[in-house]
Amino acid sequence: MPRQTVDVTPDPAAIDPAAIDTAARDHVIVEGPDALTYLHSQIAQDIRDLAIGESRWTLVLEPSGKVESLARVTRAAEEVVDFDTDAGFGEALAARLNRFKIRVAAEITVVPAVSASPSPAHETARVAAGWPRMGFEIVPGETIPAVTGVVPVAVSFTKGCYPGQELVERMDSRGADAPRSLRIVDVAGGTQVGDPVTDVDGTEVGTVTSMSPSGDLALAHVKRGHDIGRPPVHLA
Repeated sequence: MPRQTVDVTPDPAAIDPAAIDTAARDHVIVEGPDALTYLHSQIAQDIRDLAIGESRWTLVLEPSGKVESLARVTRAAEEVVDFDTDAGFGEALAARLNRFKIRVAAEITVVPAVSASPSPAHETARVAAGWPRMGFEIVPGETIPAVTGVVPVAVSFTKGCYPGQELVERMDSRGADAPRSLRIVDVAGGTQVGDPVTDVDGTEVGTVTSMSPSGDLALAHVKRGHDIGRPPVHLA
């Protein structure tokens, strides 16, 4: 049975709005008559029927299948599509979208974030929700989609071809478990990003990827076969 094709509506409401600091988001604006058609061919989400003002989450992949970006895509106007992604990662997303833009009537511009990082309140909510952040749970060019925890809300398995699709489809069709999963874990005071996560026997089974400003909660990538912590809220 496929492990990633979960019955979850691809809606931005899948994540608590309090977990996303809008001031700490780069915006990549794609504008032109070919914008929607071109972008639909480049991203993992189905946006053909995206209405003006509507948003969906999407992964943007490298041809190898590794994640380049996690972004929210909004149809801002008939010929304008707005991607927002974590601060500091907009330029890389724009470069990826420009990579295959040949004879396409669309222009791509980047609007930098107002803030370089989310507020403590937003980070507390993000970690509690189990939502991944670029540069923490997602390392561009290294992380595979299956370990992000967002495939059910950021990938369409019916939309057709796009760069990087093969890895996602292969793991899903084979029912392959990801080598690691994103989990919400309770931690002791003083825990830091990069610290090991251990099971009841003291065996190292994962790594802390994000710390909540509260100091007692974290996100971690946990190895396959170990039931540590809790799944992200949008997957529970």
